[in-house]
Amino acid sequence: MRKLPRLTAAILPLALAGCVVGPDYERPDIAQPGAFRSQIAAGEAQSFADLAWWEVFNDPALQKLIGESLQNNNDLAVAAARIEQARAIVGEVRSEGQPQVNYSGFAGAEETFVPTPTDIGTSEFVSVGGVLEAAWEFDIWGRIKRQTEAAQANLYAREEIRRGIMLSLVSEVATGYFRLLELDRELAIAQESQNVFGTTHRLFEARYKAGRDNRLPAERALAALSSSESRVADLKIEIAQQENALSVLAGGYPRAIERGSLLTAQRLPATPVGLTTDLIQRRPDIRAAEQDMIAANAEVGAAIAERYPRIGLGLLGGLIGVDGEGNLDGSFGLWRAGATLAGPIFTGGRLESLYNERKAYWDETVAAYRQTILVAFRETSDALVAQQVLVDRRAALERQVGALRKSVELANIRYSGGRASYFEVIEAQQQLFPVEAELARVQQAQLVAVVNLYKALGGGWKLTDEQWSNQQG
Repeated sequence: MRKLPRLTAAILPLALAGCVVGPDYERPDIAQPGAFRSQIAAGEAQSFADLAWWEVFNDPALQKLIGESLQNNNDLAVAAARIEQARAIVGEVRSEGQPQVNYSGFAGAEETFVPTPTDIGTSEFVSVGGVLEAAWEFDIWGRIKRQTEAAQANLYAREEIRRGIMLSLVSEVATGYFRLLELDRELAIAQESQNVFGTTHRLFEARYKAGRDNRLPAERALAALSSSESRVADLKIEIAQQENALSVLAGGYPRAIERGSLLTAQRLPATPVGLTTDLIQRRPDIRAAEQDMIAANAEVGAAIAERYPRIGLGLLGGLIGVDGEGNLDGSFGLWRAGATLAGPIFTGGRLESLYNERKAYWDETVAAYRQTILVAFRETSDALVAQQVLVDRRAALERQVGALRKSVELANIRYSGGRASYFEVIEAQQQLFPVEAELARVQQAQLVAVVNLYKALGGGWKLTDEQWSNQQG
């Protein structure tokens, strides 16, 4: 037994002095523009993406709905479970660098037939024993270390994916809520048109029955009324479907959704975008893509380490008792200890193919990383363009609505003074209501542009996971 400490003392320095093979990770150089396309002002360090989501979306009903979604959404639960799986895999991979100790035991009886010159006799044996086996691989070339790096990076990527899901969930709930408010506004416009055309139809019907007019005005008024009634029915279906969609996002069964401020009362927050260089650290999908690169780089190192021998220590010890009389008196023990060495000689090109495969995967993750950054800049620019254009479009529609309301008022005055037919009033009303609905859609689009910009910039990136769900400042 004195040889084992000597052997260990001879091998341990070699293990401790071992070098980790393979390339160390370095982030690829990515050239970034100095400003986002369509960015009006020069970039400032501060961005509204630094704000928590409840500071951006200040409608209490929306805040409550987002909070419920972050607490109960099943996609988030799936992401959380995958994080725990990845965390367990890290422990599993790391354990390969620790001593492994196993045991086994056995007990039994055996009867053997033994032929003799005159007869066939029997021999009976009873045996019992136990074996303890230990092994420890020295990670001299860093194979286990590289595999642990890859598993750890995969864990971090899963965490970033979860944060990306949280940001997407906040954005999706806010977009759906603003769509619901827009549908409410369209329904109010459609119901107003229904009431107006209903009054018009009753007027023309009474004039027809009194013999003061022909049937044509009454039929045209009925057609306008029926169109409004059909639109009201369609909007009620869309509202119910939108409420159901929001209910599922919140992790619940279909139900009515509470509203806060009306669409026309929603306020647009200030939206400074910050510096382009900050986008990489804010966006969870970019951070996740970088973790994929880190994992791929570590796998390249692990593939290189597979070419080198595995060196370690092995220990085997046990006690075995065998007795032919059934008394178990013939016990004896055994032990074995020593260094182990195993490595490849000829693998038919498997190790070279393994290295090539992992090197190609590294190239794939680099390309995916670059593409993720390009998409991030595109999404940010899209949101900025929408913000700017919608301001002008809303202003134009507001002027158009004002002019059409004035035309309805003038048409009513002309009709009351006997200077025009009521067809002029109907025509003015039929022009007004669709433009009011279009204005509502543009107002909703402005709110959604803020949502999209917040998401594109990686909004809420400073929040911890607990703050995301619990609205803790």
